[in-house]
Amino acid sequence: MERKFEPVMSASTPSTRPERTTLAVDQNRVLRNTYWLLGLSLLPTIGGAVAGMSLNFISLFRAAPIMTPLLMFGVMIGSLFVVTRLRESAWGVAALFGFTFIAGLMLTPILTVAAGFRNGGQLVALSGGLTAAVFFALAGYATVSKRDFSFLGKFLFVGLILLIAASLANLFFQVPALSLTVSAIAVLIFSMYLLHDVSNIVRGGETNYVMATLSLFLSVYNIFISLLNILLALSGQRD
Repeated sequence: MERKFEPVMSASTPSTRPERTTLAVDQNRVLRNTYWLLGLSLLPTIGGAVAGMSLNFISLFRAAPIMTPLLMFGVMIGSLFVVTRLRESAWGVAALFGFTFIAGLMLTPILTVAAGFRNGGQLVALSGGLTAAVFFALAGYATVSKRDFSFLGKFLFVGLILLIAASLANLFFQVPALSLTVSAIAVLIFSMYLLHDVSNIVRGGETNYVMATLSLFLSVYNIFISLLNILLALSGQRD
């Protein structure tokens, strides 16, 4: 009796290769568009920071040191909602740039503090360099390793809520040690968020490059602010 052997389908079977190739191309396109848009989104951020310094935006924070940050935080949350609603439309990119401009305005207080130090400009540049190093290192690792960091999601969300609560509490108490602690924890949390979000993009979990860019921008932005706050507290040289 003659045996008949049926072909066995494997991961390398030609019929599955086009699907895998198409998926890889789509993921690479989302990642590439995200990095381009992230770079472009830094321009409105810089513009917002320059506008805030030029227009003496810090006067609002000095006049109402508690209400102004709370109001600006509410504006940022509202603009985040707008970006989310418009993420699938042609206005999504414009909404994203509007949000990053507002984020630039929010840099005014810490940049004003840095301007009061002899080495303030150097510390701002150092913070930017360290932030870039953290981003490229973690994004590169998540991209090359293709590991799944989705398990971090729940822990990071809880940590983020506690971090926001501690930051809001420090608006009222103004404790330097608490500010440094919050900044150090923020660097850790948002660094882990970079791993989580880049991994999500690489593995096809996020296909909308506006939302992908927003996630990465928030991590980079908060890492920069937190590192600058730590550097100013530990290495700032007053005139």
